[in-house]
Amino acid sequence: MKVVLGVDLGTSSVKVSALNKSGKIVAQESYDYPVFQERPGYSEQNPEDWVLGTTVAIVRLLLNDGIKSDEIEGISYSGQMHGLVLLDKENKVIRPAILWNDTRTTTQVKEIEEKMGNRFIDITGNRALEGFTLPKILWVKENEPELFAKTKTILLPKDYVRFKMTGKLGMDYSDAAGTVVLDVKNKQWSDEIISVFQLPREVFPKLIESVEEVGTITKNFAEFSGLSTKTKVFGGAADNAAGAVGAGILKSNTIMSSIGTSGVLLKYEKNQSVDYHGKVHFFNHAIPNSYYAMGVTLSAGDANSWFKKAFGEDYSFAEWVELAKKSTVGSNGLIFTPYISGERTPYADADIRGSFVGIDRMHKKGDFIRAVLEGIVFSFKDILKIFEEKSNSIDTVIAIGGGAKSELWLQIQADIFNKKVVTLKNEQGPGLGAAMIAANGVGWFDTLQGAVDTFVSYNKVYIPNESNVRKYAEVYEIYNKIYEQTKDVSHELMDFRRSMNK
Repeated sequence: MKVVLGVDLGTSSVKVSALNKSGKIVAQESYDYPVFQERPGYSEQNPEDWVLGTTVAIVRLLLNDGIKSDEIEGISYSGQMHGLVLLDKENKVIRPAILWNDTRTTTQVKEIEEKMGNRFIDITGNRALEGFTLPKILWVKENEPELFAKTKTILLPKDYVRFKMTGKLGMDYSDAAGTVVLDVKNKQWSDEIISVFQLPREVFPKLIESVEEVGTITKNFAEFSGLSTKTKVFGGAADNAAGAVGAGILKSNTIMSSIGTSGVLLKYEKNQSVDYHGKVHFFNHAIPNSYYAMGVTLSAGDANSWFKKAFGEDYSFAEWVELAKKSTVGSNGLIFTPYISGERTPYADADIRGSFVGIDRMHKKGDFIRAVLEGIVFSFKDILKIFEEKSNSIDTVIAIGGGAKSELWLQIQADIFNKKVVTLKNEQGPGLGAAMIAANGVGWFDTLQGAVDTFVSYNKVYIPNESNVRKYAEVYEIYNKIYEQTKDVSHELMDFRRSMNK
């Protein structure tokens, strides 16, 4: 039995899946690792934890699941985006990686805006935000100059794991776009951005396609993991690009709704001519010479997990959602804004914080739970509105992630979006997309579309309820006012917290 491996390198864990030629997952293993948050706004990881976790998961596939090393034809990756990995001249990690959800870089974001303005959006297709890699590079350069001076290569999380497995340095276009140092439309590192911020050009690695064969497993990693040195390794993609491939998002009428730690609404774009003016992200796709637009809610599933941990740790997820069913559309007049880690789209505000609005003594636990579920989807609605300014052809939402594991939450999405929502039978998100990249690379399919036709199958469809659609439209109009009316208070509170931590 021949298989390919998809390595899904997430924020809290890595999951490695083995798929056969029919697209069936024949084995899957995972490994958790910690996130270090020593100060408000800081979020870091040890890159060696990613390598260890990936290796342990692969070893378990071989030892526990009966996968033989000579059966593994190819490996590819999906990786958490934007995380900054710095290597020295010996390719050793210099400091902990600064992650996508780290928001310490507000000063550097302002510096980028002041120096480049709209020209920055023209080159990168994106506004500078705290979560992106360039502000993190500038933060290290300005705050840890002795470490920056030692830097020979800059990588992103999955690229470091791939380097440790193959000995080859590189970064694929879909992930490179998220550094906001890439000239997205010309597919090259921007010499203009590098020059403006006086960065060494040589630290930016070779650019590769997601479907490109990088090399094979090194002898050292083969001895460490049990893999064969004949196994081919392919570039892989940013988690959202890989997730789009895994969900079959290859047409402009279909968008992907992904509720993980963060939340993503993603739309395939064949042409580079569409211009969102930085309102949403515009990145290179895993599919060569194509693109995707993406809006991000920083705390989606994370907001629900936080609330459940704080107020319902003893409940199972099913019991938790069952309480929400006892509430009503609009949560009996209670609204939640999911800005517990700041927000990205459409507000790009690292200091905004979440709130419950409309609380009175009649509200019950189920109202609060449902308000959290609804508030997360309202934040997605903000993104959908931007997409619909450019296209009126969107009619289907493919739901993946935590939001696809609850029928109530899926119906809430259908009603708030006023779109058909479809789930997947084999929903594996970015990990499936990574495996499909490997399957295409080893020659199982001529194109990624061929892999989609075999690997992706659809499940249940949720149709908007017209009465609920009307009610949610009213609640959304109220929700849409909350950011402007709470942002100043949030900023003052964040300033207070910073002063208390000095």
